[in-house]
Amino acid sequence: MDHAVIVVPCYNEGRRLRAEGFRALVSEKGVRLLFVDDGSRDDTAAVLAQVCASLGPSASMLEFANNMGKAEAVRVGMLAGIRAGAELIGFLDADLATPAEEMLRLLDTLRASGAQAALGARVALLGTTIDRRATRHYIGRVFATAASLILKLRVYDTQCGAKAFRANELLASALSEPFHARWAFDVELIGRLLAGAPGAPGLRASDFVEMPLRTWTDVTDSKLRFWQFPLLGVELVRIRLALKTRKRRAKVVTSVPTLGALGAMPHPENHS
Repeated sequence: MDHAVIVVPCYNEGRRLRAEGFRALVSEKGVRLLFVDDGSRDDTAAVLAQVCASLGPSASMLEFANNMGKAEAVRVGMLAGIRAGAELIGFLDADLATPAEEMLRLLDTLRASGAQAALGARVALLGTTIDRRATRHYIGRVFATAASLILKLRVYDTQCGAKAFRANELLASALSEPFHARWAFDVELIGRLLAGAPGAPGLRASDFVEMPLRTWTDVTDSKLRFWQFPLLGVELVRIRLALKTRKRRAKVVTSVPTLGALGAMPHPENHS
């Protein structure tokens, strides 16, 4: 079975982090967890140390000295997973709005489909339990439509916090520099994979698969407040401009950095 690393970004999650919620992941052969404490101001670091001790050697943590944002926590964590030799690399929200069992299904979907990326999708179908507030659902649909137009990819749900990818040179290149987006980095990552890199052709629509979740719960205390939703529109504009530049760069035929050339994992103190 492919070795997989699941990155879990954490910011001020000490109150609700519990080892049991993640145990199904580390119980699966070949799956490792990497928790990234994004400069939390509460006791998240101490709680994570306890969680990792409880879950055993398949769980580890990386700690940032300062808060860098979810996008950077996911990016650095995924790069660390690639350097550790993961063949599949994914990320999952710490609040477990998407349960661990659904993340395992997502990995299985990626393996079985032969796709390069598998995206969780919150679709309220008969027989599923998708507990999502109506206002967030409709705002999400508007955002997803705009994102689809920018990406030129018919994707239903860009912002679900559960995604998995095959680790390769293209993914390493897509993660090699910080995202321009703080909240909508999922869209930018997909766009970078579609754009390609020097010496590495971009993905096609057929390289992606969306998996409708069976269960998803809208957890309270979201880090993104309602008044911040207009900022997502601004981020989409920035992403569109950044991807145009990236596509032009991708046409230059040069060698893409190899996984081994990515260098050692930067010390958390450097993230300031």
